[in-house]
Amino acid sequence: MSSTPESTVPPQHQSFLAFDYGLKRTGVAVGNRLMKSATPQGTIAAEGDARFEHIAKRIKEWQPDALVIGVPTHPDGGEHENTLRARKFGRQLRGRFGLAVYEVDERYTTTEAHSYGAKDADAAAAAIILDQFLRSLP
Repeated sequence: MSSTPESTVPPQHQSFLAFDYGLKRTGVAVGNRLMKSATPQGTIAAEGDARFEHIAKRIKEWQPDALVIGVPTHPDGGEHENTLRARKFGRQLRGRFGLAVYEVDERYTTTEAHSYGAKDADAAAAAIILDQFLRSLP
C-alpha cells in the first residue's frame, strides 16, 4: 500500500473505488482520473466477511483499476487503534481482490461530510477521500 499517490500511481490506473472504513459501516465512492471527481455510492452496513461480500459486488459492478482507503490519524499525524484497523482493512482488500490499494489521510472527512449536510456521511466521506486522492494525481 502506498500513501504517496502522485509518485506511485501508474497511468494505467484510471478508475478507483474508495472506502471510508468503519467497524460497523464502510462508505463507498467511485471516481476516475480523467474527471478527477468522485461520487458517493452508499454505505455498506456489514462486518467481517459479510462486508467483503458487499465489496466484491461493488468491485464486480465498477471494475476499478485500484482501490483507495482513508486512514485516520490523530490531528498531529500520530497513529491510533483505528489507523491500524484501516491499514489491516487495506491489506485484506489487496489480498482478497488482487488490486493495488492506496492510502489517503482521512482526518476530518466525516466532519466535513456532515458540514455539507450529507444524508449518508460515510459515503460522502469516501467521496472526499477519493477527491483528495484524485486531485493529488498528475
